[in-house]
Amino acid sequence: MIPLIETEIVTKKKWISKEDFLDIVVISQTFPGALVVNSSIFIGYRIGGLLGAVIGLLGVILPSFFIILCIAVFFIKFRDYYYVNLIFEGISAAVPVLILIAVVSLSKSLKKSYVNLIIILVTIASILLLKVHPVIVILLSALYGVIFLGKKAK
Repeated sequence: MIPLIETEIVTKKKWISKEDFLDIVVISQTFPGALVVNSSIFIGYRIGGLLGAVIGLLGVILPSFFIILCIAVFFIKFRDYYYVNLIFEGISAAVPVLILIAVVSLSKSLKKSYVNLIIILVTIASILLLKVHPVIVILLSALYGVIFLGKKAK
């Protein structure tokens, strides 16, 4: 959903810039809960204050809630069917690709530099090879930004 929100909010409506959208997504990842829900709250607040945050929250939660409710009512009757199980296996296989599309889309606005490349490689190595928890990586990255990148901004 992140690429869809980005297209609508940044590209079509031009309510916020691509950089601001990227910042909102990054901040949203640090909070517990679904990324899309957190992002919608931040975007709604940015555009319309507290009322915008509430509308953003309801706008992203209610459609999914009602769709899942309808599916759950019918799924109980068909959950043991062979083809229904195959459908859900296909859907679960598509999820990583959708996440990759979001990563590629957001990475286009990332400033291309050796420092950012090193940060990306260290992050990937930390999580995959050293098994460092992603929250620790996010906090250390934030600390790096405050200490080292804050000096450049001044």
